[in-house]
Amino acid sequence: MSRTPPHAAPIELRRIETNGICANVAVAGTGPAVVLLHGFPHTWRLWSEIIGPLSAHYRVIAPDLRGFGDTSRAPDGYDVGTLAADTAGILDALGEPTAAVIAIDAGTPVAVLLALRHPDRVRRLVVMEALLGALPGAQDFLAAGPPWWFGFHAVPGLAETVLLGQEARYIEWFLTTGTCGRGVRADIRDAFVDAYTGHESLRCAFSYYRALPTSAHQIDHAAATGRLTTPTLALGAHPVGDALARQLRPIAENLTAHVIPDCGHIIPLDRPQQLLNLMTPFLAAERPA
Repeated sequence: MSRTPPHAAPIELRRIETNGICANVAVAGTGPAVVLLHGFPHTWRLWSEIIGPLSAHYRVIAPDLRGFGDTSRAPDGYDVGTLAADTAGILDALGEPTAAVIAIDAGTPVAVLLALRHPDRVRRLVVMEALLGALPGAQDFLAAGPPWWFGFHAVPGLAETVLLGQEARYIEWFLTTGTCGRGVRADIRDAFVDAYTGHESLRCAFSYYRALPTSAHQIDHAAATGRLTTPTLALGAHPVGDALARQLRPIAENLTAHVIPDCGHIIPLDRPQQLLNLMTPFLAAERPA
């Protein structure tokens, strides 16, 4: 099955068995592999403005993460260790020994843990708009406590019960807030709402938050026992800013950081061209001249 979003190369949607789930994976282009990992409340379509330009030089691999979009609604496995293994399994199934990994929000800790545990598999790392467990550096961002929805989502069984039937209004709040009020294209908004509608879809989404203590322990242990040797680009916007870069600086051997002005949390949809302007030379630096 294939789709051709506006201004993008043809995209093939593949079903890939990995780590006990069946992942829905968008694949486009040829060349060195680049993996794109979305967050909440997104699917692979978060990268709709990014896949086309990248696929001119790379084989772009954009999965729906475990429990999201058209990937299996798994009963468990929402800690970053399991999600990193899901990603490695997708690369194995596609015959890709290495990849550059680009991630945002909930995908960022997955990408960082994959690079810490398997530095031989991650050639370049681009991460944005997320925090990494309890690693020091984010104290200013967390001075007033974590965002309100973290606690709401973390209570087992609560959010999916309260929000049933109100999914569209809830998801649209995140999309509007995450683009500083500008919103996203109607077709992408509709795709996200559809992906997060229903009790099981909501349960899976909130399982990421319920697994945060386990994920934080996994990140802390990996950072305490190894260095991030992969060349890394950390990008911030509103609201995370430079907090992620400050968390990464003590553990990363090769870190570049930027904060994108006048940009909301959902960088790939709010400021896709600015994102490409920063990522393209960073990724190209590994290619032979």
